[in-house]
Amino acid sequence: MYILAPSILAADFGNLRKEIETVSEAGAQYIHIDVMDGMFVPSISFGMPVIQSVRSCTDKVFDVHMMVEEPGRYAADLKAAGADLLCVHQEACRHLDRTINQIKELGMKVGVALNPATPVETLSCVLDQVDMILLMSVNPGFGGQSFIPGTIAKLHELKAMCERHGVSPMIEVDGGISSKNIAEVVKAGANVLVAGSAVFKSEDPAAEVALLQKLGNEAAQEA
Repeated sequence: MYILAPSILAADFGNLRKEIETVSEAGAQYIHIDVMDGMFVPSISFGMPVIQSVRSCTDKVFDVHMMVEEPGRYAADLKAAGADLLCVHQEACRHLDRTINQIKELGMKVGVALNPATPVETLSCVLDQVDMILLMSVNPGFGGQSFIPGTIAKLHELKAMCERHGVSPMIEVDGGISSKNIAEVVKAGANVLVAGSAVFKSEDPAAEVALLQKLGNEAAQEA
């Protein structure tokens, strides 16, 4: 299974509903939504009102990436706004186990994200509790950055750790994904790919979604 998740952080906010409708109709399965608080990362993006305002324009999965300190504080409000999957950072949760269970009790799927310099071993105690693990392939906070090559080795490490523990969460990669590297990332073990600038900054976002879907699916079959 391979899933493409266009990140609306790179979309035209003045035409956000239209942008989401375009990529949804083109075949994207997830809509990736980056919530930033200006504390965990330098930038501030958007929150519950924006998520709620665009929820009605698509039935695709809202994959909400929380780049905020102590994200559990907002879990119930995000559920009410329309989030389907809530991904929190290991580095931002003082009590990660508690936060994971809080999200699951609200009826959402739960993911845990790791910054580029955070070892995958930090998740060994919660691997069996999560639906997804997100590896950041750029330092979080800004769109349009270049893919960090060391992510490929980290993907192999994560895949091996999951196999040792007998679990198979979805593995998402976020940052610098494009048609030039998507096949390599999928073959290394990722099955959810976030693409922001590659999609929304292209001349034809719908065509770019179709291309990334094609390349990702071909790589998944070869993996």
